[in-house]
Amino acid sequence: MSLSEGDPAPDFDLPASAGGRVALSALRGHKVVLYFYPKDDTSGCTLEAQDFNGLLPAFAEAGAKVVGVSPDPVKSHDKFCGKYGLTFPLASDEDKGVLEAYGVWIEKSMYGRKYMGVERTTVLIDREGRTAKVWPKVKVPGHAEAVLAAARALP
Repeated sequence: MSLSEGDPAPDFDLPASAGGRVALSALRGHKVVLYFYPKDDTSGCTLEAQDFNGLLPAFAEAGAKVVGVSPDPVKSHDKFCGKYGLTFPLASDEDKGVLEAYGVWIEKSMYGRKYMGVERTTVLIDREGRTAKVWPKVKVPGHAEAVLAAARALP
């Protein structure tokens, strides 16, 4: 399943870094930047997390909350946050239910080997819980800035 602009964003409630939980329904009234990434502490994922973290004040000014989601366990997220000073929640979707609901848990191929993994994707959700914009197959350089521009443009 893939989301289209205007679709209701699938609700979720997941354990998150720093002993927290993240539920989409609890963020209603805010714009939400939900970014899905493959793995903590890998080069692309680290750059993406640092880019979003560096722009957190600007996202807050735009009325947007940033949440990262990967299949890594909370313990891994806590270590990742500590190592890089990340101050937004990283949600753990170990059973992949949310990844599947958002259509980002896909078959990938590397060096002829097929495996299941996360397609780096960002979803901007409006204040009413609808999908405002989807960035599939994200390339990290400049991405956080593009998402911020879209969040600022969203009422």
